[in-house]
Amino acid sequence: MARILLGVSGGIAAYKSLELARLATLAGHGVRVVMTEAAGRFVGAASFEGITGAPVLTSEFERDPLRGAFPGDPVPEHDPIGHLALAANCDAYLVAPASANTLAKLATGMADSMLTTSFLACTAPRLVAPAMNDRMYADAATQANVAALCERGIAVIEPDEGLLASRGEKGRGRLPDPERLLERIEAVLPDGDRPWDGLRVLVTAGGTREPIDTVRFIGNRSSGRMGLALAAAAARRGAEVTLIAANVSLPEPAGVRRIDVETAAELAEAARAEFSSSQVLLMAAAPADFRPPAVEPGKLKREGALELRLEPTEDILAGLAARRSPEQTIVGFAAEAGESARERAREKRDRKGIDLIVLNDVSDPAIGFESENNAVTLIDAEAESEVPISSKEEIAAAILDRVDRLRQPSTRSGLY
Repeated sequence: MARILLGVSGGIAAYKSLELARLATLAGHGVRVVMTEAAGRFVGAASFEGITGAPVLTSEFERDPLRGAFPGDPVPEHDPIGHLALAANCDAYLVAPASANTLAKLATGMADSMLTTSFLACTAPRLVAPAMNDRMYADAATQANVAALCERGIAVIEPDEGLLASRGEKGRGRLPDPERLLERIEAVLPDGDRPWDGLRVLVTAGGTREPIDTVRFIGNRSSGRMGLALAAAAARRGAEVTLIAANVSLPEPAGVRRIDVETAAELAEAARAEFSSSQVLLMAAAPADFRPPAVEPGKLKREGALELRLEPTEDILAGLAARRSPEQTIVGFAAEAGESARERAREKRDRKGIDLIVLNDVSDPAIGFESENNAVTLIDAEAESEVPISSKEEIAAAILDRVDRLRQPSTRSGLY
């Protein structure tokens, strides 16, 4: 994958850079970190070194044990100038967080630290993510520095608006979430670092809502996080991703085309329209199995007991699988509980005619639906493998790795 140089300057948001380094490493990128002296007051170099498996540099006069190499690359025999070697070898350089002080130095071309000297010497795509108090960010000097960087072709990732480090303060100055930062990095990487380039992937996410009256509905607890993680992971690999989101309040990953739906019928219609042009379907959405046959006009009054008659909804996954072409790969999801969960998941995979089913044990309250973590079992025609409790980003990477194997010529007919 790519070689990412991450510059960390002094600011409370530096803790987010640890998660960014972890996500980038998980995605297969080689990551090197350079820090300012002030950054060390907020996060430790040892934490970055443990995540990336590479030494962190803070001074341009400090000897680099890897001699400018990134994780996974051979170490050169000669000992180069550190700040020049790292800048020459990286595929992208992001400074996050970029404090007001560091932003000013980058805008004026100052070179007084490992971060600023390597930034000045870098010819790869460069990005900066300012993070500071909203009043500091809004000041004319900071805005002039941002404009100067933009004029030179440096990508400035606008800070988010929300709660700030100072107690009780809100405004624009928050460092964006690490997932969004990684998406911005990967958007500027060379195509050679995108192994799914040209692959068309359809992802469904969230849970449908079947209206009872104009106020109430039948729904489920699916947040859409797993589907969004899959969409982001596929986009990072270079795929052309379409996301069908059923009542998902979270933002879609960068570069992903989004279609919003509400009911199972709307999900089915959108999926049918997009499926024929897709090569991979990741059916992570949780459509309702039943719905009222008709929607009551207005709001039902609370007068005694209420009896609802429900009818089954369309089996969307089975319907799509029945019209598949040989080169299409289909992944379904099964939320099961109990000792026979695996048997039911295998039966579901066979009955629906899909390639891979992802079994999620919903009996464990610590994982699943609205949790940041999950644990799943991947079941295809030949093998079963467990993915222990991990982040949904790690689960998504494991699922896409299995899709890769299923689409190998020795396993399936057709190529991407």
